[in-house]
Amino acid sequence: MADPPAATSRRQAKAVEGRNAAAPHDDERLDLFKFAPFRLNRLAAEVSAALASEYRERHGLDIPEWRVLATLGFRREACSAQYVAACTRTHKSTISRAVTSLLERRLIERVENADDRREFRLRLTRKGKTLYEELIPRLQQREREIMACLSADERKTFDRLIGKIEASLDLIQTSEEADAKQAY
Repeated sequence: MADPPAATSRRQAKAVEGRNAAAPHDDERLDLFKFAPFRLNRLAAEVSAALASEYRERHGLDIPEWRVLATLGFRREACSAQYVAACTRTHKSTISRAVTSLLERRLIERVENADDRREFRLRLTRKGKTLYEELIPRLQQREREIMACLSADERKTFDRLIGKIEASLDLIQTSEEADAKQAY
């Protein structure tokens, strides 16, 4: 017996619906240049590269080495390599290689953890502090140059919006907060 016309129409509509779900229309495709995670990642990579030229050319530091120095530089106390890795969202093995290089260059040193003698913490040496203090004004100037395309109000708004995104992802936003939560 032949299908009634209404049943055939429903089957055809479902078949078309299934094809549409499997192959999105052009307006449903992901445009990377409008996709916030892609844009944020690309922006972060470019800004990081722009800043890296300051410490790479002048001091032979790569990005992971700078991340270790920067983390140790803003902290008042020594911290573990695990703290640096978690704080900077950098893989532990990458941080480990950076630590080894910085130890060899005598920019950082290991200090024994008074609470756990099996663990060592890291801190800047005098030479490392000098380098850090020399780099900070240069990097802050470079940051100002990068952000100069925004007005003062736009920079405040930008900072506030990034903070909201960080908060929505439950990211710790200050070293004090990290210490208080013992997150790292």
